[in-house]
Amino acid sequence: MENITMVTPLKQPIVFHLEGFYVPPGYGAFFFFLALFYYIVTLLANGVVLCVIVMDKNLHRPMFVMVCNLVVCDLLGATAVLPRLMMHFLMGQKKIAYIPAITQAFSVHMYGVAVQTILAVMAYDRYIAVCEPLRYHAIMTPARLHSCCGLAWFIAVLLIAVLFIFHMNAPLCGNIIQHVYCSNRAILNLACSPTPLNNIYGLSMSWSLNTSTFLIIAFSYSRILHACVKHGRADSGIRSKTFQTCAPHLVIYVLYQIASLIIIISHRFPSLSPNIKKFFSILFIIIPPAMSPIIYGLVSKEIRASIKHFTNLHVQQKNIGV
Repeated sequence: MENITMVTPLKQPIVFHLEGFYVPPGYGAFFFFLALFYYIVTLLANGVVLCVIVMDKNLHRPMFVMVCNLVVCDLLGATAVLPRLMMHFLMGQKKIAYIPAITQAFSVHMYGVAVQTILAVMAYDRYIAVCEPLRYHAIMTPARLHSCCGLAWFIAVLLIAVLFIFHMNAPLCGNIIQHVYCSNRAILNLACSPTPLNNIYGLSMSWSLNTSTFLIIAFSYSRILHACVKHGRADSGIRSKTFQTCAPHLVIYVLYQIASLIIIISHRFPSLSPNIKKFFSILFIIIPPAMSPIIYGLVSKEIRASIKHFTNLHVQQKNIGV
């Protein structure tokens, strides 16, 4: 007769134990300040871009409104992971209650989906601006702009809400999350029984989202490239302007895809240390949020000019006060 091991489901309040990074003795403070510095840079860079766009009425245009949405999305992703990671480095805090764990997982997934839907909307906007310049303001009206941005967030919320509804009542038989942060998959790995519906939905959603986003961006930029080749021969200024407006968006999309690809590739190498794999797994959350505002600030003449204007204005007011 076979022995059957009965596993008792956990009861609320459930407290998870995040495995986190292995931190050598004496290095906790160093990694804490490293994470803190990176988080401050992310907050400052995104905060400056956001404030400049909000304060400068000349930047109240569709492209910059979408940049604001991207900034908010980046702040959501970085804030979902980095503060708790800093607590892990400084105090060795690895415990996280059920509700904060679900909140962190929801925020991380929201960031991952919303950044793609927003980038798809931005690609559509750039396609209209370059390929239909005379009709741009008639097509991209304030109502349509807000509808596009709202749709990007609505799709993200809907997809992730459905993902989490599938496992809200799933009984859990473990509390050790073998990851740096909480995610849907990491929590479901602790379920007492298999969760095929969630697996099928998660894979279908990821494939559909990545494919549709790629197709929208690929179509938009193929049309933009065709327009540049067609009209750029007569006016080199068109190519220069197109590069300034489209390059930041394309670079950010490529950065996000590279970071995601590194995660997939790292799992194909079992010989890699757990710490390296965990570090690769957070690249898509820490690299794009810090790089996006820097890229837009360096390439966009309007944002650079606005930052310079407000800086000079602040210096003048300070000198007058003195």
